[in-house]
Amino acid sequence: MAMAFPSIDPVAFSLGPLVVRWYALAYLAGFVLGWRYCLSLARRSGQRPSPEDFDDFLTWAVIGTILGGRLGYVLFYNLPHYLEDPLDAVQVWHGGMSFHGGMTGVLLAIVLFCWRRGLSPFVFGDLIAACAPIGLFFGRIANFINGELYGRPANDVAWAMVFPRDPLQTPRHPSQLYEAALEGAVLFVLLAVAVRSPAIRHRPGMVSGLFFVGYGLARITVEFFREPDPQLGFLFAGATMGQLLSLPMLLIGAWLMLRGQRAAQPAA
Repeated sequence: MAMAFPSIDPVAFSLGPLVVRWYALAYLAGFVLGWRYCLSLARRSGQRPSPEDFDDFLTWAVIGTILGGRLGYVLFYNLPHYLEDPLDAVQVWHGGMSFHGGMTGVLLAIVLFCWRRGLSPFVFGDLIAACAPIGLFFGRIANFINGELYGRPANDVAWAMVFPRDPLQTPRHPSQLYEAALEGAVLFVLLAVAVRSPAIRHRPGMVSGLFFVGYGLARITVEFFREPDPQLGFLFAGATMGQLLSLPMLLIGAWLMLRGQRAAQPAA
């Protein structure tokens, strides 16, 4: 017997023609709370990057996330459709964002911003990585409210749910909540401990490496419970697109942690 899916209106509120959805509020919460968390970490360190650097980077992060997320979705998840109708690619209000694309956009923003400011991208990136799970948590909760990106059929768990958007109306894993827990809450706690540990914080790239490895493992694991995107299905050796895109993250994360282990002292 499946649990009842909570009836939550995807629209948080409306003011005349202005409609504000929980998904948009999730992005807003992720950016604002992540920014405030980075300011706190920067003040605690007493070194560069300074809180002012993160104030200025916020706009860069927003642009990198949105542009990268949308471009990643177009390229990785539905390219044939957008080749037939290119104008759909700019209609972001219809949905379609890729975490891996958004992450790439933020990484490029970090590199360019640090180059202009004369900052170490590894030190700066460590603090950004520590706050990233905040946005991931709220984003997955918004996916759950929207009843999208649901899990595979699950008749053997007591917490399975029937999602309104599911054409088969079969009990499924609430994989969005699995991702919110692993990619969001668990990863946030892990990185919060790491970024406060002098042995790790003083080795630039270590926290970023932990994020890459932690997210990659969490995403690969949850994808075993998540329904593949219908336009893609299962890909190479039965893997999903999310799993394939997460594999390079494990390699990058391992390289960052190895580099961090060899670092003699924190970058200025």
